[in-house]
Amino acid sequence: MITFEQVSVRYADSAEPVLRNVDLTVPEGELCLLVGPSGSGKSTLLGTVSGLVPHFTGGVLHGRVTVGGRDTREHRPRELADLVGTVGQDPLAQFVTDTVEDELAYGMESLGLPGDVMRRRVEETLDLLGLADLRDRALGALSGGQQQRVAIGSVLTVHPRVLVLDEPTSALDPGAAEEVLAVLQRLVHDLGTTVLMAEHRLERVVQYADRVLLLNPGAEPVLGEPAEVMAHSPVHPPVVALGRLAGWRPLPLSVRDARRKAAPLRAELDGRAPAAAGTPDGAPIAATDRLAVRRGPVQALRGVDLALRPGEITALMGRNGAGKSTLLGSLVGLHAPTSGSVTVGGRTPHRTRPAELIRHVGLVPQDPRDLLYGETVAAECAAADTDAGAAPGSCRALVERLLPGVADATHPRDLSEGQRLTLALAVVLTARPPLLLLDEPTRGLDYAAKARLVQILRSLAAEGHAVLLATHDVELAAELAHRTLILAEGEIVADGPTAEVVVSSPAFAPQVAKVLAPGPWLTVQQVAKALGA
Repeated sequence: MITFEQVSVRYADSAEPVLRNVDLTVPEGELCLLVGPSGSGKSTLLGTVSGLVPHFTGGVLHGRVTVGGRDTREHRPRELADLVGTVGQDPLAQFVTDTVEDELAYGMESLGLPGDVMRRRVEETLDLLGLADLRDRALGALSGGQQQRVAIGSVLTVHPRVLVLDEPTSALDPGAAEEVLAVLQRLVHDLGTTVLMAEHRLERVVQYADRVLLLNPGAEPVLGEPAEVMAHSPVHPPVVALGRLAGWRPLPLSVRDARRKAAPLRAELDGRAPAAAGTPDGAPIAATDRLAVRRGPVQALRGVDLALRPGEITALMGRNGAGKSTLLGSLVGLHAPTSGSVTVGGRTPHRTRPAELIRHVGLVPQDPRDLLYGETVAAECAAADTDAGAAPGSCRALVERLLPGVADATHPRDLSEGQRLTLALAVVLTARPPLLLLDEPTRGLDYAAKARLVQILRSLAAEGHAVLLATHDVELAAELAHRTLILAEGEIVADGPTAEVVVSSPAFAPQVAKVLAPGPWLTVQQVAKALGA
């Protein structure tokens, strides 16, 4: 269905090709998963299939990419729209109408399909994706999982034979991610759709892949069976890391397969326990008291009581729409309480001047680009120094500490996701706020970038900062957080040490906890330390 013949792509400002000598075929009716470190060319490869590369994103394409017999060099994206459907990371950025039904029909209208055909396909797609009850709903009022299903549906009504997805579950809670992956399974198994998907959260998707394509900078692309590729891939989920540690062959790709092999390992670990994490104490840096916030017609928070202490890393979890971002926004003064109170450093955030508030609390938003508006890294750093009243060069010194080697003249949009996040973190930290808030900090990060973020946040906590991070990444919470809160319908329904909270919740438990239950283990690092590996 998709054929790459000696494909290379080089951008004008790049010394080396982003892709080099890709020569492979993806058969019809398979789910092919793209894996590899950030910067390995996954998004570029997806773009060559949809025709976005080189027609819209630039670069020089060498070799030949054919999809269903059409050469993407000779067919622009609009000429491939009936064959290839593309879904990006952010569904809202893809929508062009206001309601679910209108969005499903838009692509067919653009192709000039007859009205009776459009009506039939909309109904079929509503049933296929479980969206019939939402047909009249406003797109902005849907949950993240519902929006992602609508985004997939909007390209499915055109009946593409190939579906290209870039990080489809990165912004979704575990339940919503399962919804989307179930839809993809139905498309592959029941309709014979070919799915090409790039995803960093391999713990969610690798067990569903028919084949895996590994892109690694400086190495030839590798296409093979998932277990074979994962055996030597530099990026892999915790269940694969646990299998490598234990020497299991073949490597398990799912929790179920790992549990079947894990009895000897559970017996070896019996009677042992990971070292207990210290519990930070001290007077709270920030607190809420029966905090309630209404946003339009939605009661976003209901009676939230929370205290954040120096040196403590707290994970805030819950399904999409539970109120996590609203709680973070309330702590930085973006939302005034409907009732109750919120204090940060003895101040009421929404009544405090921003120039003063940034010295007490800083927020790194879901998309770091919302915080970055300069033309260069040097300009961002200079603006951060001015805003924080810090000595010139303070922000640049932080960037060099957190992200060494980035040139002053680099434009923030030319940085990778992990680099942009780190730059935004340095901008916020320039004012040295005792409280640091992060909203979905691992969205778009590979495992190596996530490991660097873990080290940065641990060092900040050791220096006395309180850290609150809203995340759907259960593996990050298990590895990093002293304490975990679970928010549902604007209320805190669980609050306690991470090991207790996540293990008791099947939806938020990490892979290692599920494999080694009922043991107290959360991460591969804990198991390796206990075994002396």
